[in-house]
Amino acid sequence: MTAGQTPPRLEIRNLVRVFDGRRVVDDVSLHIRAGQVTCLLGPSGCGKSTTLRMIAGVEMQDSGEIYVDGKLICDTVFRVPPERREIGLMFQDFALFPHLSVAGNVAFGLKGSREEKRARVEELLARVSLGGHIDSYPHQLSGGEQQRVALARALAPRPRIMLMDEPFSGLDNRLRDGIRDDTLALLKEEDAAVLLVTHEPEEAMRMADEIALMRGGRIVQQGAPYNVYTRPADRAAVAFFSDINVLRANVTGALAQTPFGQFLAPGFPDNTEVDIVFRPQHVKLDFDRGGKGPLPTPSDGVAARGVVERARFLGSESLVEFRMDFDGSLLKATVPNVFIPETGRVMWLTIRRDRCFVFPADRKR
Repeated sequence: MTAGQTPPRLEIRNLVRVFDGRRVVDDVSLHIRAGQVTCLLGPSGCGKSTTLRMIAGVEMQDSGEIYVDGKLICDTVFRVPPERREIGLMFQDFALFPHLSVAGNVAFGLKGSREEKRARVEELLARVSLGGHIDSYPHQLSGGEQQRVALARALAPRPRIMLMDEPFSGLDNRLRDGIRDDTLALLKEEDAAVLLVTHEPEEAMRMADEIALMRGGRIVQQGAPYNVYTRPADRAAVAFFSDINVLRANVTGALAQTPFGQFLAPGFPDNTEVDIVFRPQHVKLDFDRGGKGPLPTPSDGVAARGVVERARFLGSESLVEFRMDFDGSLLKATVPNVFIPETGRVMWLTIRRDRCFVFPADRKR
């Protein structure tokens, strides 16, 4: 940070948490500015929730530091108590008090006069479209309504930071998108720094200004959603966001040789094995014309022949799986809208060169 620059609202430096000799959180660093939403994305058990608990102050790190607005709030010696960190919390379990009304839940923990508390409660309930439920009790609300009450309660004290741990995973799919969008809009209005934990790539892409992809206790890639998706750090990063196809190839003269033609493989020595990774939506299909396919092009390379194994309509797209002639492997392609070719049909496949990733061969494959 240069002189005169405003410090991040939340900064964590080199956090480590060890359980039974294993680093569950391993040297994690992040910074989030006011009004920014960062998603900590990764599979279950990768250390996301443990990181959140350390920031909240309900669990102590083994090493590392946590800062809010440039001020240290926790290291291994100094520790600001959780209730003084000005951090809001939302979890999958909304944890509403069943004996309190909606108003009582939102006002819980607020300071000030009765009139000030009531004004803040009414303001927030109006903003989450629950003004008519101010005297209702949690058991009288739907899951989506309970989630909005939990959000209002978390925002009521005007926290500088909001931590959210899988807050939408218990909601019906039909409700989830609308509630996520409404929640995001309200968080932006409040100008809090938001750290959202999720294992769902779609949720992270939809909500985040920045994604931190976590695996095995470490952040393996961090950046804007577009960059994380289109410039993945490794094969596993590609696979976390979507289905993938993989071609194993050998490199000669910085070119990987495959039945689909050559792929650029800069930086790999001759005779190195590489994996060429590409998503099903970047496979192009063409019909068989008397045993011939399309001519080679610089952008799509050489066509390879495959036979339809099965095809399914998924709603917004169709998934077609091919048994490839060159080695009998299965390759997936997705096509917008409805495309259900019959099993056994011969087609020709090409791969968009600008949508392929070349990585060192995965020996665990």
